[in-house]
Amino acid sequence: MFKILVDAYGGDNGASEMIEACILALQRHSNISIEIVGRENELNTLLSTKKYDTERLVVTHADEEITCNEAPVEAIRTKKKSSLVICIDKLKAGGYAGMVSAGSTGAVLSGSVLKLGRLPGLSRPALAPMLPTITGGKVLLIDCGANMDCKPINLCHFALMGSEYMKVTQGIAQPRVALLNVGVEEAKGNELTKAAYAELQKLPINFVGNMEARDALSGVCDVIVTDGFSGNVLLKCIEGTMGNVMKVIKGGLKSSLKAKIGGLIVKKPLKNALKRYDYQTYGGSPLLGTKQIVVKAHGSAKVVSLLASIEQVKEYAEKDLLTKIGNTLSENKIELQD
Repeated sequence: MFKILVDAYGGDNGASEMIEACILALQRHSNISIEIVGRENELNTLLSTKKYDTERLVVTHADEEITCNEAPVEAIRTKKKSSLVICIDKLKAGGYAGMVSAGSTGAVLSGSVLKLGRLPGLSRPALAPMLPTITGGKVLLIDCGANMDCKPINLCHFALMGSEYMKVTQGIAQPRVALLNVGVEEAKGNELTKAAYAELQKLPINFVGNMEARDALSGVCDVIVTDGFSGNVLLKCIEGTMGNVMKVIKGGLKSSLKAKIGGLIVKKPLKNALKRYDYQTYGGSPLLGTKQIVVKAHGSAKVVSLLASIEQVKEYAEKDLLTKIGNTLSENKIELQD
């Protein structure tokens, strides 16, 4: 039985969405149990109208909640009775497969690194969301916001973790690893990307060179390595562009009678095609590199995405992802100045 911790608070849509996701997860998977942490009275009230396995879904009380408006490190240190801190403390104590939180990214990162610690030999953990490609596959973006300023050793560790992640979760024997840059030529980029390029070539990974942002979803690689600043900009640009494209298409199909008739014809295949680009179906971003499994769900995540995030924890535990990433790091020690 895989025991999963869930932070009830922090998401834009409240605890009710998380409750629904937990119940669905229990219905889908008989080998998991969930401990949801939050204000006991509120959570029990939400659960009182639901049908669920009371032996596999329990509530743990937390007096406080950490919001996105608080300084992350200070909040972790002072709000010891918050749902997020209690989740992290319980995870550290042992006995759990991992945890899910849709709360403040900064607080989740700070708390996980400060309290759980890093895997041996790792310079910094990284957030790594999965994105869809136009070829029907997936690509891992690492890092997407955990580390605003990076050094070559960080990008090398991201590449090693990302490559192993795709091997374990996607079954890709030799994941193609690319470095996000302003051009494909080896000499392009800033000091960081130029130095990282030279070091990535030395690693036992399938490094395919630089990749421009416009090719992120093209399917030319399986892992995109970058610093957290550039990765976050890329991720939000993709999310915003896809959202706007969908709005334009919907508006166009309603612009005239002919368009509406045509829309009825293409509605189903178009919906199926665009569904692949809905981030809600892809779950959260794993924080790769900490000593326990942590999945950071999107702040605006709804039931579908939160359910997928819970399922990610189960999958990582089943496939022993942390052990395999830890082995990769220990086998490929990088002697660079952090």
